Amino acid sequence: MHQVSIKPHWTIGRPGGAALAERTVALLVSVAEHGSLLKACQAMQVSYRHAWQLVRQGEVLLGAPLLHMERGKGSSLSPLAEKLVWADRRIAARLSPMLDSLASELQAELDRVLMSVPPLLRIHASHGFAIEALHDALGRAGIVTELRYCGSTEAVASLDIGGCEIAGFHVPLGEFEAEAVAHYARWLKPASQKVIGVATRRLGLMVAKGDPKKVYGIQDLTRPDLRFINRQSGSGTRFLLDLLLRKEGVDPARVHGYEQCELTHAAVAAYVASGMADVGFGVETPARQFKLDFVPIQTERYFLLCEERSLDAPAVREMLALVRSDEFKATVNRLPGYQANEMTGVVADLRPTFPALKARARIKA
Repeated sequence: MHQVSIKPHWTIGRPGGAALAERTVALLVSVAEHGSLLKACQAMQVSYRHAWQLVRQGEVLLGAPLLHMERGKGSSLSPLAEKLVWADRRIAARLSPMLDSLASELQAELDRVLMSVPPLLRIHASHGFAIEALHDALGRAGIVTELRYCGSTEAVASLDIGGCEIAGFHVPLGEFEAEAVAHYARWLKPASQKVIGVATRRLGLMVAKGDPKKVYGIQDLTRPDLRFINRQSGSGTRFLLDLLLRKEGVDPARVHGYEQCELTHAAVAAYVASGMADVGFGVETPARQFKLDFVPIQTERYFLLCEERSLDAPAVREMLALVRSDEFKATVNRLPGYQANEMTGVVADLRPTFPALKARARIKA
């Protein structure tokens, strides 16, 4: 088995002239994480002299300081360096899930040519950090997968037409569960499909550290002093937000930034962390990663959907063993806002899992 890796790369420079050295931004990110140039050098395994050379070259190129040094206080980033670090994080947040998905597709195609591989496991799933963890675990176990991130609706629709073996989607707990299930119902087949529990996760409002704008709930999104960043149309998170807005009697047109969208939870968090928006809606994990405050609003369950006949496939059996493992559950529990539970790895029928399907069946009858 071969592993394809695609990483975003960017630089800044003068048109037709020199550009910032590739490792300079990585060095600044490391300084931001470790609090000093010395610790950043140790983490990156580069010499202190070489690091200073990168910094000085960058300062000459850009015409502004990158680091401030204070005796006894270590290194701090200049405003320009902070913006470079922000740009790097935002690029990674926006592009990494898409690049990971493309890398997975390329890896599967190359392995078909280069070696005899076990049965391919195609996973189409709404982006989430538990799914990232599962994909990593499958790779370490040598299970060839083709992972494609997409909206929950697109994922279950793909399973229905045979586009994948596993579809990842999420359903809110409580009052919105029935409507969410109805949203997916045309692609849910209780007679031939099964669901596999993965985890619960918290969604809420991402705001700057200390919540300077005093954002406490969905109603606040209508305030004229707040700039919002949304998820794309068709995503399960956008669908849930629309339900929450409707419950509060809020017209989306009154939310400043409702039509401004990002494709992942991490990209939403990066947008807020940059100061380009005051509030976003998404899962807790990236909010903590970007050192934002988080206002919990809703808990939902994340599931994998498959055809019952697929449960006998070797790759699916190995996937189930991984999801049920203590190691995977521990990994999920380390993700802020995520929680493995007694349903993690359990294969269940659709109607007992989603009682709203029973009601729909009675209505049709």
